[in-house]
Amino acid sequence: MTPAKPSLEMLRALTEENVLRALMTDRRLTRAEIAAGTGISKPTISDAVQRLAASGLVVDTGERTTGRGRSGSYYALAPGLGTALVASISPRGVTAETVDALGGTVERTRVGLGRNAGEHQAARALTEAAARLTRAGAGGARLAVVSAADPVDRATGRLVRLPDAPFLVGALDPAAVLAPHVTGPVLVDNDVNWAARAEHETGCAAGVDDFVYVHLGEGLGCAVATDGAVRRGHRGLAGEIAHVCTTGPDGTAMPLTEVFAALGLRRPDSTAVDVDALEAAVTADDSTAQALARAVAGVLSAAVALADPALIVLGGEWGRLPRMRTAIDRQLAHGPRPVRVEAATVESPELTAARGRAVAELRELIVRSARSAER
Repeated sequence: MTPAKPSLEMLRALTEENVLRALMTDRRLTRAEIAAGTGISKPTISDAVQRLAASGLVVDTGERTTGRGRSGSYYALAPGLGTALVASISPRGVTAETVDALGGTVERTRVGLGRNAGEHQAARALTEAAARLTRAGAGGARLAVVSAADPVDRATGRLVRLPDAPFLVGALDPAAVLAPHVTGPVLVDNDVNWAARAEHETGCAAGVDDFVYVHLGEGLGCAVATDGAVRRGHRGLAGEIAHVCTTGPDGTAMPLTEVFAALGLRRPDSTAVDVDALEAAVTADDSTAQALARAVAGVLSAAVALADPALIVLGGEWGRLPRMRTAIDRQLAHGPRPVRVEAATVESPELTAARGRAVAELRELIVRSARSAER
């Protein structure tokens, strides 16, 4: 049976998508450059550019090529196609920015937040940050992507309060908070999951589809990537390792979070790890480093048994310390299934990955708007 030929409408839509994606990669291009880059004939590209210009998605910049031969017009994405909002909620505060379809940061702001902030303080900080960006951009963003230093319910996008979590913001609902400032969807995930994606895209896990990312900082977290995707679990709570039982300093079994209490490495009146005290203790006393490495390796051994990763990535303030990486690596090497251990390399990984996702989602919205205009 002869397969059906694509319709004229489909061919036009595909050509227009190629034009838009070319202009999302390069700020300005001539029709000849778009044709050369896409492999589509110049007349076909010219027709698509005219249609996109008529629908308000592409503009003639008024600039012309110079040199021999006929001059060519430079085209670009039309201004006013909107932005995406990116926000990171952490014990240090809310960092938020708007990005455009070219991947550039349009505006950026930060609102401080205390370590013991609750749901209402976090909501106010997120609201203030979004309002600043809305005023600066003279309008709401088309979508938002949020990173949160707390577990995130996969179905609702609400933050989940687990026992002994150091950063307690209750059942904060970022989508509801951002609704007045965003016209489209709000995507929310845990900061450790975003960090794992960043390492997979541009960091030490690039090219590795099966790995475990563990965050060792004020809080404790883990992300499991298999077949190139971070697995969130049934509720979105995969990788919450604080209560996984491991070997304590005295050799008895205890939840990982209690190891820091036993070593006197918690912040006063908090379950958060005192990173400064930990770094000082690890530097001054090798036995502390070994006790921590034993405890972390016990948790990671379980992850190795369940997920069979090719790589373990250590992130977080003290997870990337060379002394800790070496100690954890040595502990895992004694196990039945040794796995390569590397320190994370991407700075601000949670914001980096969330920003990348926001740009990708914004581009998809623009492409879909072209298809709607075609219909």
